[in-house]
Amino acid sequence: MAKKLYRSPSDRILGGVCGGLAQYLGVDANLVRAGFLAFALLTGVGVIVYLVLWLLVPLEGETPTTPKEVAAAGAAEIADKARAIGQALKESRRGPAAWVGLVLVVLGILLLLRNLGVLGWWGKVWAVVWPVLLVVLGLAFLLHRRER
Repeated sequence: MAKKLYRSPSDRILGGVCGGLAQYLGVDANLVRAGFLAFALLTGVGVIVYLVLWLLVPLEGETPTTPKEVAAAGAAEIADKARAIGQALKESRRGPAAWVGLVLVVLGILLLLRNLGVLGWWGKVWAVVWPVLLVVLGLAFLLHRRER
């Protein structure tokens, strides 16, 4: 009997893609998550591949009838998850300071990877993008403060 790829309903952080892939491949789910994270940070492809798999791979226990129905169910699940995350951020008591902290941590990681030469050609793109993002972020803070 051939193995089939399903998203995991129990071993999941977002959509169960990494848990399902780990079960299919017979490896630890954290290794698969680390791989997606690495591809996301290094090339940006990890995010796209994850979303495509979330759309196209059915959830374990569901009986997919057509690829269109599987994609529609995946799209609805992604939309529900995005709404839930947005609501949680809206209700968060941390406010803008948490976002600034998160941006600074991600920026630091990416700059460290670029300086270590891990990012390759993508690091050259980020060498231009990050300064522009920092300028825009700084201007946004200044203008927001000025409006108050």
